[in-house]
Amino acid sequence: MQIGVDELKQVTLQVLASSGYPPDEATAILEVLMYAQLRGNNQGVVKLIGAGMPRDKAAKAISIAKDTKLSALVNGGKNTGMVVLSYATDLAIQKAHEHGVGIVGTNNTNTSTGAIGYYASRVAKQGFIGLVFAGSAEFMAMDGSYEALLGTNPLAYGIPTAGKPIVFDMATASIARFGIVEAKTAGRSIPEGVAYDAQGNITTDPAAALGGAIRVFGGYKGGALALLVEILTHPLVSTSPDATGRKTDWGNLIIAIDPELLADQDTFEARVSAFIERVKGSHKLEGVDEILVPGERGDRLLEQAESSGVVEIDEALWSALQQAIK
Repeated sequence: MQIGVDELKQVTLQVLASSGYPPDEATAILEVLMYAQLRGNNQGVVKLIGAGMPRDKAAKAISIAKDTKLSALVNGGKNTGMVVLSYATDLAIQKAHEHGVGIVGTNNTNTSTGAIGYYASRVAKQGFIGLVFAGSAEFMAMDGSYEALLGTNPLAYGIPTAGKPIVFDMATASIARFGIVEAKTAGRSIPEGVAYDAQGNITTDPAAALGGAIRVFGGYKGGALALLVEILTHPLVSTSPDATGRKTDWGNLIIAIDPELLADQDTFEARVSAFIERVKGSHKLEGVDEILVPGERGDRLLEQAESSGVVEIDEALWSALQQAIK
């Protein structure tokens, strides 16, 4: 079904208000959610249904636990990941402006950061190369296992060009966890081969998958990338496991790099743009009409939504979102 973009934003803000968020935090979260929703990404308003993401009653002010010219470790104070990583993104950009590199890790957050391409895009729009890594609770199994020990562990990059930035955002999981939640809400199956049930059997039932484990993408290669993200977003940023090693908070890492450290900015951006044109103009396989680079599909959906003023949303999701207003 189609919903007005403004109406969707208004209802989303109402849900966030009823979830305990003050206006400034609700606005920051809305921006991240709409970045995903209007680009057809499953990291959008689906995060607010079901158990949702209520503001932690123990949340306190974000603070900096460790600070250098190039880096900072941020204590999220049990705030939502979207608010904390937005703060960390501003800090990384500031350090990159001042010193050429900004490396900021966060810990002590208690919910998802949403689509991390949002943060990579913000860095790239400042003319910097952005790298973003996000950790989470135990949702995914390592290649060869069906025990959930890893987060879905997404990574993203943003690269400035002479035009729009190139932005790529992917989970190292075969399917994003909220893709499974979205399927469960809509009453449809998930693809074959992306998740296990609790007994280690491949399942297409989203409810069984939520009680089991998601598979890594790409076998052992995907598992190796997932392990890298796990290390960067937990041990490196000092999250706090319990006595059994299970996670009690979520961590993230964002890096902003000024191309001027190695190249002239304008020349760098022009060369990236020129290479992208070569990629898009390369010989196409039979049946391929266009070669897309990261971010193009989502940007086109965004432009369409902004132009028409409406966005496509699953009817069950829209109903659940409205019911989430307390």
